[in-house]
Amino acid sequence: MKKSILIILGAFVLTFNTKAQDGFEGYLLADKNDRVQLIEAYINPAMKGLIYGMNNGWYHTAKVHKTLGFDLSIGLNASLVPEEDEIFTLSGLTSINQATGGSITAATVAGSEDTKPLTTINFTEDGETYSTAFNAPGGVKESLPLSAIPAPAVQLSLGLPANFEISLRLVPKVGTEDVKGSLFGVGLKKEITNWFGPLGATPLHVSLLAAYTTMNVEYDIQSNEDIAVQDGLAEFKLNSYTVQAIASLNFPILNLYGGIGYGAGNSTLKMLGDYTLNYGPLSRTITDPIDSKFDTGSFRTTIGTRISLPFLKIFGSYTLQEYNTANLGIAISLR
Repeated sequence: MKKSILIILGAFVLTFNTKAQDGFEGYLLADKNDRVQLIEAYINPAMKGLIYGMNNGWYHTAKVHKTLGFDLSIGLNASLVPEEDEIFTLSGLTSINQATGGSITAATVAGSEDTKPLTTINFTEDGETYSTAFNAPGGVKESLPLSAIPAPAVQLSLGLPANFEISLRLVPKVGTEDVKGSLFGVGLKKEITNWFGPLGATPLHVSLLAAYTTMNVEYDIQSNEDIAVQDGLAEFKLNSYTVQAIASLNFPILNLYGGIGYGAGNSTLKMLGDYTLNYGPLSRTITDPIDSKFDTGSFRTTIGTRISLPFLKIFGSYTLQEYNTANLGIAISLR
């Protein structure tokens, strides 16, 4: 793994910040019964945090733009990982820490970079006994904004006839030779204030919202002193969706808004290529070792506030869900 992996999706930047021999691919040294379980446990909080973040920040008012009115917003979503998801136990495994009973814990990707216990591996496969030791990878909590999983978003919203509004998040495939990614999101908001008769004469607005986002990231995996890699590639694919009922009180300067609904998603991680694993005098080669799937979902409640200035909006919100998520942003708005 690279010393610093930057996944650049336009405004999206996520830093894994792992050192070469301490990257999570070190868990490939475990036997086939353990390596998938270890890598999934390590990366799962990042997958969940990204999905909850991608589902966030789609609105800062329930009021829709007039036809062809628009706003361009730039926001940061930060998903807070619960403490219990910052570590996982290395117990109940067939090849890890058997001499000590496997009763130690290690950091997930969302944990502390200082949590790097010495991990011992010992197992027999095809008549050969493989044994080695390495430091489990630390997390990146200290390197992340607010110690949370970040998901910045650039979004364009456009008013349509019949009290509809469409929002787009689009980043074409960008990055470097080693790291590339793309993102596409679409949201549709329908204001239903007029369904409630007298509400149309008040500052209260009510809408329904549905949104979907997909993100693809791939990066090259490089060799290190323990693992020789040929054509190594990691592929992340994430899909998220949310449905919400939202409301806002739109006063001349200060607005209040909130919503209730559901957000969920799924993701995959594939590690492709050939990996020659070194165990002192012995070695073995595995091909395409990881093909993992992750799912998450949670009911959500949001409350936020917005300052409305001529052509400029400043907003912030907080969402209660499995991974609580904060949002801050600004928008340039017309009509």
